[in-house]
Amino acid sequence: MATKKSPAKKKVATKAVKKAPAKKVVKKVAAKKPATKKTAKKAVKKVAAKKVPAKKPAAKKPATKKVAKKAAKKVASQPSKVDQYGLEKDDEFYGLYFAKSTSKGLVEVKPCTFSLMYWWKGLLGYPDMIEISKGSNTAMLQFESTFGGGDSGETELTEQDVLDIDHIIEVDEQEMLISLYSYVPIPVPEKLIGALGLAILNINPETRYGSLELCSTENEEGETEHFLRYRAATYLRGIKSGKVEAIESMVTNGSEFFGLALDAMCVNKSIKKWLLS
Repeated sequence: MATKKSPAKKKVATKAVKKAPAKKVVKKVAAKKPATKKTAKKAVKKVAAKKVPAKKPAAKKPATKKVAKKAAKKVASQPSKVDQYGLEKDDEFYGLYFAKSTSKGLVEVKPCTFSLMYWWKGLLGYPDMIEISKGSNTAMLQFESTFGGGDSGETELTEQDVLDIDHIIEVDEQEMLISLYSYVPIPVPEKLIGALGLAILNINPETRYGSLELCSTENEEGETEHFLRYRAATYLRGIKSGKVEAIESMVTNGSEFFGLALDAMCVNKSIKKWLLS
């Protein structure tokens, strides 16, 4: 495939400036401790003004303990600290804010979209072609590549057998899901639908990553067309460090297994002829 790894990977977290929301929490807790002392001091003053016998302040001590206990309980019940995207403190992107300048102004780039952007621009060095939706909750990257077979006598496709492949990578920030779709860009002839469907049934159980699908859609003339595509997806939720590497692995493995599946399909000479047409 056309996508290549860059030998030098950079740490993503160094590409943006961190905020420090954690300091606010410490400040808030520290402000509450003097309040307990002030309450205790006030209670002692009040007792001294009324000249209560020495035994009575001892009876009021549990009230002071109760206030302290209540304050401690309130601090303990606070939820685990997360940032504006729901990322926890040990996440590589915790507390960071990313944005890019567009013709429509500054657009927020959320963590999963930023991971895709860093892989595409930072590691591969390609121009930014990622489309970000209004609200920045979804994003999409479209690109093309060429696929060539192996040069050994054990494969159906040789180095001279080259075909174009279209790719779409979609981002769902709310689910933190990255999906890869790789298409053969030419429609499947009606006479090959049955043979291709059978090939998919036979190959998918052997495909260790992702799956082959027949995707149906309507063209501009309103006619139904069928396309062969490969689909793989990965969740970035729960990945505290290495989101960029997870995307890279998905695309690399997806390209490999899609290539193996295409080669296996070419055992059927009619399918091979269609793929190379």
